Amino acid sequence: MLKEFEELREDEIDLMLSVPILVSVLIAGADGNIDQKEKKEAILLAHTKQQHVTKQLAGYYQLVGQNFEEKLLTCIAKTSDDLEIRNGDIIQELRKLNLILPKLDKHFAIKFYDSIEDWAKRIAEASGGILGYMSVTYEEAKLLTLKMIRSPQ
Repeated sequence: MLKEFEELREDEIDLMLSVPILVSVLIAGADGNIDQKEKKEAILLAHTKQQHVTKQLAGYYQLVGQNFEEKLLTCIAKTSDDLEIRNGDIIQELRKLNLILPKLDKHFAIKFYDSIEDWAKRIAEASGGILGYMSVTYEEAKLLTLKMIRSPQ
């Protein structure tokens, strides 16, 4: 277990570890379709973030990366096909972070929040667009800022 999670309950730890999956499904599915590029980007992020983040987040992403693809596909399969229901369920889960982040070391919480915002942006940009333009759909852009999670700053 991460030392940053010592004050958290088991269900809070589980949520913290599922945040990248939830954000991936929320952003990728914002337009009603989770495509292969978005899935591949989420899986790639789960691996690259293990090496390309601050030392404080590396342990977190080590845990997140374990069986990530399987967990992502399971989450996609379990969520509703109805866009409003799926988004509502995920947003409700992500709002729980507003009670968890204040329990964490402030520096860790800030880095975590920034990293998750970056994750959302990278998933939104994964589908491409025309020559890199218009790569983020309107639906993705509305969710991209993750307004349901208050910044710990």
